[in-house]
Amino acid sequence: MKKILVATEKPFAAVAVKGIKEVVEGAGYELCMLEKYSDKQQLLDAVADVDAVIIRSDKVDEDVLAAAKNLKIVVRAGAGYDNVDLAAATAHNVCVMNTPGQNANAVAELAFGMMVYACRNMYNGTSGTELKGKKLGIHAYGNVGRNVGRIAKGFGMDIYIYDCYTPQEIVDADGVKRVDTVEELYSTCDVVSIHIPATPETKHSIGAALVGSMPKPALLVNTARKEVINEPELLEVMAARPDIKYVTDVAPDALDEFAKFEGRFFATPKKMGAQTAEANVNAGIAAAKQIVDFFENGNERFRVNK
Repeated sequence: MKKILVATEKPFAAVAVKGIKEVVEGAGYELCMLEKYSDKQQLLDAVADVDAVIIRSDKVDEDVLAAAKNLKIVVRAGAGYDNVDLAAATAHNVCVMNTPGQNANAVAELAFGMMVYACRNMYNGTSGTELKGKKLGIHAYGNVGRNVGRIAKGFGMDIYIYDCYTPQEIVDADGVKRVDTVEELYSTCDVVSIHIPATPETKHSIGAALVGSMPKPALLVNTARKEVINEPELLEVMAARPDIKYVTDVAPDALDEFAKFEGRFFATPKKMGAQTAEANVNAGIAAAKQIVDFFENGNERFRVNK
């Protein structure tokens, strides 16, 4: 009997766990739970004899992979997977998957909640601005980006995207405007919503040159990863331009420095993008189904390592 571990320092909702259990046990597998663990050794002990692991923001590194002698697959219940050492997983012959799209609407709705909050001056009682008629730049037009675009239409925004991978037919069908360069996106748009992954190419790529080229007043929204921001440069350009606001779902390393920009900066206390009941259930159950499909049918559709 295959043994599946759900290892979540930040637990799934009870209804999600119930759905995962139904999928796993329905396939004749054993389900094990490690929730709210506080020490890495607990994770190392738990993976010792499992065939598959479902995680959220939990880190799967060389130590974890070395301890998991029977492990064949890790599924990150969510879109981002930079918390998994992909090279080490490949070296250990472990398939790594994510669950793209399952959290997309939740993240997109949060992005708009943060936009409204920032445009209304953090609800401080003073007159703010409206989103209607503003130019919105969507930096990466994947599952989350497309949901952001869908919501933006309801706000009456003028929507621009920069994405090298989205087919033109999708862009045309969605009625958004594609720009040719990331520089054009930032220099054109009043609001930019970031949805790029943290890769060697994108880390620290958003800094003074891009943000400083935005029209006044400018709003930068980050529900992606903190690593894509060049924090020293963003601090510098925010100091030089008092019209720039930055709201983020991923607290920066230089949190105290950003916090000095009172009324122009906001960070959620913990990453909240996928923190809805619906996304929680969707991602958890999708992860369980992908594991079963992997073992029963060899399906590696959502594999992210080589």
